[in-house]
Amino acid sequence: MTQTASAATGETLEPADLIDFDSLLSGEELALRSTVRTFVDDAIRPNIAGWFEAAHFPLEIVPELGRLGLLGMHLQGYGCAGRTAVEYGIAGAELEAGDSGLRTFVSVQGSLAMSAIAKWGSEEQKSRWLPGMAKGELIGCFGLTEPTAGSDPSAMKTFARRDGEDWVLNGTKRWIGLANVADVAVIWAQTDGGIRGFVVPTGTRGFSATPIEPKLSMRASIQCEIELTDLRLPAGALLPDAQGLRGPFSCLNEARYGIIWGAMGAARDSFEAALAYSKDRLQFDKPLAGYQLTQQKLVDMALEINKGFLLALHLGRLKDAGTLQNHQISVGKLNNVREAIAIAREARTILGGNGITLDYSPLRHANNLESVRTYEGTDEVHTLILGQRLTGLPAFR
Repeated sequence: MTQTASAATGETLEPADLIDFDSLLSGEELALRSTVRTFVDDAIRPNIAGWFEAAHFPLEIVPELGRLGLLGMHLQGYGCAGRTAVEYGIAGAELEAGDSGLRTFVSVQGSLAMSAIAKWGSEEQKSRWLPGMAKGELIGCFGLTEPTAGSDPSAMKTFARRDGEDWVLNGTKRWIGLANVADVAVIWAQTDGGIRGFVVPTGTRGFSATPIEPKLSMRASIQCEIELTDLRLPAGALLPDAQGLRGPFSCLNEARYGIIWGAMGAARDSFEAALAYSKDRLQFDKPLAGYQLTQQKLVDMALEINKGFLLALHLGRLKDAGTLQNHQISVGKLNNVREAIAIAREARTILGGNGITLDYSPLRHANNLESVRTYEGTDEVHTLILGQRLTGLPAFR
């Protein structure tokens, strides 16, 4: 990785850093970034092209993610690291610089499945599942989206009915990360009393998960369709404190926050690949980097990366202060993913024809980011959230 010197401090800067962003981070935050970056450089970068091409999710790295304290890292107790929101974001950016699918694993495990249990579960549920999930010994998934209920989860058809003391679930969930390798699923279902959440061991009779294939995006990741067929659960499987959509939405906001940082990690990696290539690639007897059009592309990308990371850091500081508002998460998710896709695509143009190969990361990032742009709220949904904030008028229907 190339770096430049800061005239003010004599320290090295990120290649895209035009504003000395690192001066805004603490020593602990910089140390965490270094640790996660080293892991990505050693374990992810040498293998990601092959994993993406083979549509392979590397389960072997899960225990290492646990050892590094990256699973449920923003949660307190039960073996979780108890890191700050900013630290969680920094780790997400480094993981997504490797690949969006790998950062998504950490998000599904920690921000969705573990957060649901930590926020809304009973003490028994927390003690049973969270320590093993934090270590990477157990994998979780989060079943909310359905084939006909994506942006409108209130329209879900999965239903849980009471049968004596038990619950019996029937329905279908789609685009559920990790479901076929998960040990536990958090499933959201309609009931006679509204939407409720359930902690479902995936070995329970009536639970099946089938990977969705083939895919053009998130190939080094797993997304599944879940079928729930007369799946019987004891009363203790119910998340006691989650009622209505407030339960799943609180977890989605955790995941959306992580995306704000992660998308900029993918953007930064795309920029760095294009920058390095432009310095080495000769056209008309001089490097591509020496041409005005190339420099304009590089400058435009770097400006958006700097702005995107500043936005992520500001929102992270608000989150740590307990003052982050839901619409502000939409600002970050909408802006940073949209800009990251544009940066990845522009970086590919600098690479020319070589940019369509897996030797270079930008087009892989761009493909992945199309999924990131869709999940945890589409551009359209976040636009309407912000439109309502500005006008006071809901326009969802």
